[in-house]
Amino acid sequence: MEQEMQDRESQTNYRVQEEVPDIFHKGNPPVTVKFHDVVYKIKTKKWGLLEKNTKAEEKVILNGVTGMVQPGEILAMLGPSGSGKTTLLAALGGRLGGKLYGSITYNGKAFSSATKRSTGFVTQDDVLYPHLTVTETLVFTALLRLPSSLTKEEKIVHAKAVIDQLGLTKCKDSIIGGPLLRGVSGGERKRVSIGQEMLINPSLLFLDEPTSGLDSTTAQRIVLTLWELANGGRTVVMTIHQPSSRIYYMFHRVLLLSEGNLLYFGKGSEAIEYFSNIGYAPIMAMNPSDFLLDLANGVYTNQPNEDHASNKHILISSYKNYFNAKLKPVLYEVPDYDISQGEFEDSGFGEWPNSWSQQFLVLLKRNVKERKYESFSGMRICQILVAALISGLLWYKSDISHLRDQIGLLFFISSFWGAMPLYHAIFTFPRELTMLEKERSSGMYRLSSYFMSMAVGDLPMELVLPTIFLIINYWMAGLKANVVNFLYTLFSVLLNVLVAEGMGLAIGAVVMDQKSATTLASVIMLSFVLVGGYYVQHVPKFIAWLKYISINHYIYKLLVGSQYDTNDTYPCSDGQCLVAEFPMIKQMGLHFEGQIMAALALFIMLIGFRLVAYFALMRVGVTK
Repeated sequence: MEQEMQDRESQTNYRVQEEVPDIFHKGNPPVTVKFHDVVYKIKTKKWGLLEKNTKAEEKVILNGVTGMVQPGEILAMLGPSGSGKTTLLAALGGRLGGKLYGSITYNGKAFSSATKRSTGFVTQDDVLYPHLTVTETLVFTALLRLPSSLTKEEKIVHAKAVIDQLGLTKCKDSIIGGPLLRGVSGGERKRVSIGQEMLINPSLLFLDEPTSGLDSTTAQRIVLTLWELANGGRTVVMTIHQPSSRIYYMFHRVLLLSEGNLLYFGKGSEAIEYFSNIGYAPIMAMNPSDFLLDLANGVYTNQPNEDHASNKHILISSYKNYFNAKLKPVLYEVPDYDISQGEFEDSGFGEWPNSWSQQFLVLLKRNVKERKYESFSGMRICQILVAALISGLLWYKSDISHLRDQIGLLFFISSFWGAMPLYHAIFTFPRELTMLEKERSSGMYRLSSYFMSMAVGDLPMELVLPTIFLIINYWMAGLKANVVNFLYTLFSVLLNVLVAEGMGLAIGAVVMDQKSATTLASVIMLSFVLVGGYYVQHVPKFIAWLKYISINHYIYKLLVGSQYDTNDTYPCSDGQCLVAEFPMIKQMGLHFEGQIMAALALFIMLIGFRLVAYFALMRVGVTK
């Protein structure tokens, strides 16, 4: 194993020297992380038999955890589920709020925005866009995260160098994939996630369960890659649940947690010796990590009557005595890295790596590349075409003599293109939430540039299908064969789509739960349809106000106005009657002023709904 590591180290150093641009060598200074007596508490509710008996209690997640990791080292945090590993990792990575006590320093300083921008954080779940290739994923990340002092070409070269360094060359043109889309393997996906953080050449690299869900061989390759990165002078901190013995011996330091309490901190190779000295020697040859996890669960002899709580108490007390006697002096003697050799601020990053316009253009291109597969999916295209053909056949060559039928078609169009974009847009932000939280917490871009790129990028994709629908449906149904009337109808439909999409974005951003958002949207949409002016012409006064906030009411008025004017007539029992006097049209009116007011109301909704969505998103991550 040692020889293999040395060979891999020499190969990696050669690749970096030959292929990686200057920024890779001008990285941030090495960092020593020290944490002393870290305590974290959360409030929980204890429910009584009656709601009034509900009590708020504090639960201790971390209880006085102390340790250190230096440049060139991997610190592995072990422990059973619920022991506090991920919480401690988030605390060290500056991603934990709430009641956090104790001291965490980085080269003797507190966590700052400069530290944050030189820190890589890889979450347990690989949050990646499924339709982008490996190269596209890393290039887009490089364009967003690397400073504007580098040219676009230099950023692309840097991304490709990271691909080579992490051994992703063979799959660089493969899509990431997802649960229902075949893509790269689990190990390759994890290396892509690591690569996204390596692009900024971080001094600190935090990883949450990087081997989760991977087979033993793939997991070993991932950790060996991390070992190489640490050997290059980085500080690597990771949580891991149950590593194999081969992986365990790659760790420079090991930290063992049990219910938030520290049972061991030190060299991984000395852990067994420590526990043996306090009376907990392995009773058989076994994987060290398995033995440590058993102890963290209070299991030693594995006897049915074994007192697990007593074992934990002994282990906690023993470590406190050991720490005070031997480790505490050593931790304070270890010096911090001399920051006079380089400051975090010298890395080329300002408050934001790139300007607003640069962020917007990169996000716009990425958004179009990813979302075009969903917007123009075969299922959605078939759905639109079938609806256009069926409605066109049902209303085939309907003319003014069938006025009620024509009005029914117009109301169907307003309802269909109110519901379709609404339910499509509802899922946008709930699905994007994890990605948004990940990228915003890394300081990649402003919320405004992200939101505008989403709004602008969706425009061409959202407006193509309704245009195709209307081209098919309009001429089949026998509506006015006039270019002006067609364009007026098309304008009304597209405005309907944009407003309904805005309402969907707002509901999704406010609720952020797909089921709840869908239910709320269904109730709102049903109310809007009922007061739209087709089903009920004489709405009671106490509820008539609903039509003034109904999208369907205003769109229906525009569509009717696109086909008829005040002088049009239709056959009736009296010979020829004015369309404007038809009961279903009279209460809405065909006056030009009414059309202008309807369009104005819809434009206000178009902007208003998107503002609601934007302000709702400001609660996600940082709010800059």
